[in-house]
Amino acid sequence: MLFFTSKKPILADLIPNNYVDIHSHLLPAIDDGSPTTSTTLHLILELQKIGFAEFITTPHIMELIYPNTDNTILKLLDQTKIEIEKANIATYFSAAAEYMMDANFSNALHQKKILPLKENYVLVEMSYVNAPLNLYDIIFDMQLQGYQPVLAHPERYAFLHSKLDEYKKLKNAGCLFQMNLLSTVGYYGKGVSKVADYLLLNAMIDFVGSDVHHHRHTESFYKKIVLKNHDKLPQLIQNNLFFSSK
Repeated sequence: MLFFTSKKPILADLIPNNYVDIHSHLLPAIDDGSPTTSTTLHLILELQKIGFAEFITTPHIMELIYPNTDNTILKLLDQTKIEIEKANIATYFSAAAEYMMDANFSNALHQKKILPLKENYVLVEMSYVNAPLNLYDIIFDMQLQGYQPVLAHPERYAFLHSKLDEYKKLKNAGCLFQMNLLSTVGYYGKGVSKVADYLLLNAMIDFVGSDVHHHRHTESFYKKIVLKNHDKLPQLIQNNLFFSSK
């Protein structure tokens, strides 16, 4: 008896030439991502070879750890775009932010000092250890202020792995989910990939992102996908075109 299984593809082979990335850490020396402008330029070139056409880079904003603001991010964005042009790299490069849902974020919300991915879409994250006690209050407050929460890498929150119903609760509360593409190749471990597979199977993922910080991340795009439900990925990658500048 013969058993036929679908061959799992290389992640890079699934990335089309018009891919719009909505999660990365490419602004230099502002968080735990690219340390220098030179590294930023190299990372952009590496990602363009894979198929990345547009970048909405998203530096962390975390109280006490990465106390960035809309102003500091936009100032560095302008400087970085000048260096991109000097290097003759043709690409669309803009910036939003990846907001830790903390007290600092709540203040920024009410002061309307938010850098969205596009329109009212805002990328948010939680600690990998636990959710904020007032998580659902923050989500509700975001929507009350006119923002659409996009939860970064939901598959990576280990404290949710044994509480899969919480993902449904978050979706019902109005969160959109952005999965990291590197989760599909097992970069963060089997547990994360297993939950990513679950979220794909249950049609909970809305968008994807690279979450690139360094060269080890770009190199991982040339690994085979480990997920069973990888057939869902092409459509999700296309969903990112919503954020295109064109």
